[in-house]
Order: sequence, then C-alpha cells, then structure tokens
Amino acid sequence: MKAMILRAPIGLDTLTLTDHADPGQPGGGEIRVALHGSTLNFHDLGVATGRMGAAAGRIPLADGAGTIEAIGEGVTEFEVGDQVVSCFFPGWADGTARIGDFAGTPGDGIDGFARETVVLPATAFTHAPKGYDAVEAAAITTAGLTAWRALVGDGCLKPGDTVLLLGTGGVSIWALQIAKLIGARVAITSSSDAKLERARTLGADFTVNYHATHDWGRAVRDWTGGGGVDHVVEVGGPATLAQSIEAVRVGGHISLIGVLTGGSGDVPTAALMAKQARLQGLIVGSRRQQQDFVRALEVGGIRPVIDRRFPLEQLADAFRFETGASHFGKIGIEW
Repeated sequence: MKAMILRAPIGLDTLTLTDHADPGQPGGGEIRVALHGSTLNFHDLGVATGRMGAAAGRIPLADGAGTIEAIGEGVTEFEVGDQVVSCFFPGWADGTARIGDFAGTPGDGIDGFARETVVLPATAFTHAPKGYDAVEAAAITTAGLTAWRALVGDGCLKPGDTVLLLGTGGVSIWALQIAKLIGARVAITSSSDAKLERARTLGADFTVNYHATHDWGRAVRDWTGGGGVDHVVEVGGPATLAQSIEAVRVGGHISLIGVLTGGSGDVPTAALMAKQARLQGLIVGSRRQQQDFVRALEVGGIRPVIDRRFPLEQLADAFRFETGASHFGKIGIEW
C-alpha cells in the first residue's frame, strides 16, 4: 500500500511517498479500513516540520476517514461497508479528560492516516456523518470536535448566547457553524475583509478586521452593549488572550485551544480575576463526544467548509498552502 512518511531530517522537503506492507486482516476487536480522506491541522504541520519531535519514519496526519473492508471477531458496532472516521485520542472513550500528551495520537505518537489502509481497534473510529464524503468526515476528528467540545461540551452553549471566534481557520469556522446551529450570535475576527465577508455568508453577526481595529476586544464588547460575550474560542494564545479577556463578560467562558502566537507568554491575571471568567485549556475530545457531534451534524444538516483539496502525493504542497494562511476553513487530502 502507499503511505507518506517523515524522513530525516524531518521537514516538508523530506515527506516521501513509499510502499508499505499491507496491514493484513483484522484480529479480535479490530477493523480494516480503506482510507480515502484526511484534513490538515496546525498540529499536523508541527509534526511535518519537526516542531513536535516526531520520529523519522512516522506516518503523519491525525484525521482519517474511509470504508470498512473487514471486521474482526467480537466487533458488533460496525459492519463491512460502513463509513467511519478516526478518533484523535483513540484511548479516551468517555468521561473527563485523562490524557495530556500526544503519545497515543495518530500522526504523532503513533502512525497516522496518510496511507491507503489501516487495521486498528474498532474503538479508534466512530461512524462518519451520513452523506459526508471522506474528506468532509475527516474534518470532524480534530478541528470539528475541538469546536464542539469548547462550545457544547464545556461551554454549555445555549440559544441566544454570544460567541467570539478568532480567525477563519478550521476550528473557528466549525465553531461558527455549530454556534449558528444552536442559535447563538457570533462575532469573528480576521485580517482579511474578504474572509470576513465569507464568514457573514455563514451567519456571522459581527465581524472585525484586527489589522484595522487594533483594540478588537473592546470593539466586540461594545457590540454586545458593553457586557461582553458569553464564550470565546481562543486559538491565538499569548498575543491574543488579553483582548479575549477584554471581550468576555463577567463570569464568561474562554476556551484556550490554540497556540498560534506562541506556547507561552504573559497572562493578564488581574483582568482575568476581575472578569471572574473561566479560562479552560482543552485538546480535542473523547470518542463519546465525537459520537454526540456526529448525531448533531446529521440532525442539523451542516457540512464542513473545505477550502481546497490536494491528492495524497502532494501532501507537502498542501502543508505549504497551510503555512500561507490564505485558506478559509479546512484543507483536504484525498486519494
């Protein structure tokens, strides 16, 4: 079978398409899946460029979706022919978070889904949303589930709430769609007026260009009438957190899910204390939360926004496109 691997020295120029041995037939509790699609995440880029410290020879990509070809003894949840999608934390079935690293995450601590076929425990997958193609299904594994957990699982989002989203990448656009599905009002930021216009077509109620409006946190708070938003999906990190605290209401909720501006920095503790806001870090979600998300997608009828699709053999070019930050929503890989 074909697979992309990371060769030393790890970087985009050494991503290599290779022939790998077929994984064979599934054993007890396992399924064999013919993979057909994936999507890119900031985490995947970190792996592919060597920032995450993955070992040479690793098969990248945390997201994977495809069709079950065979089922091992004892598997009752799935049937041959089912469309399935992978889990970011295959060892986290349900309950509160118990995993704080990526040792068991596909494409990082273990081999990922940039390949044609896998044999894995059935619990490493859930059913894909009905009617989704493989790329669309793969978009839920990391970005989609992160947005779902931030707003619904942890944030307990309800109709009429207000939400602030930063940027127009995969997590933020998923969060926009989820928030509008539930009946929330949404503010979103970007440095691109064209992207903000696209966000408005998806239902964004207030948009702000953070290059033109440097104090965008106050602008968002003013949009709410001065009280502040109920929820912030914070993907930037240290360079944007102060503005997110400015934008949130007293007693509001900030989901810290990204480090696009760095892995550490100053936290305005006095401002956070005064807001009495809950600042919660999170990494994706559990298998049970993914199953809940799939049901919501099927009922709500929303589909992910896929900016562009690349064939598997052009994976390095897809990552270079990601580094340009011109995409809106997700970048797909298909084969």
